[in-house]
Amino acid sequence: MQIGQLCNRRVVVARRMESAAEIARLMRDEHVGSVVLVDERDGQRVPVGIVTDRDLVLTVVADNRACEATPIGKVMSEDLYCATEEQDVYEVLEQMRARGIRRVPVVDGSRTLQGIFSFDDMVEWTSAQLAEMTRLIQREQRRERDASE
Repeated sequence: MQIGQLCNRRVVVARRMESAAEIARLMRDEHVGSVVLVDERDGQRVPVGIVTDRDLVLTVVADNRACEATPIGKVMSEDLYCATEEQDVYEVLEQMRARGIRRVPVVDGSRTLQGIFSFDDMVEWTSAQLAEMTRLIQREQRRERDASE
């Protein structure tokens, strides 16, 4: 299965010059744990970094930095791994595991942001598949019981 089939197409984005405080408010208002930082190139959003709620705590709050005066570009993870929509889910999961990350921006062939994939997305998808399999098994068991009565 391709990662483009599982990724969330609703991505919260911001620019590097926004403050850590603005990003924290954005996360709160949008109910997300990460924001993809993008540059605008030829009218397209190109991911350049990502910042998580954990990054804010460890880099801004724990170091007692001024949230309003700290540009998020100083906090973001710059070693950004992006998956392409066509990549296999298991390949992306392996990269996530190897890099110790839980969220990955998903881009198209021209590196334009198309979505975001998180470990939570995989857990949700797997849970739905298991629930469907459970319903199938229960249906078969009911059919067998009804046939034997």
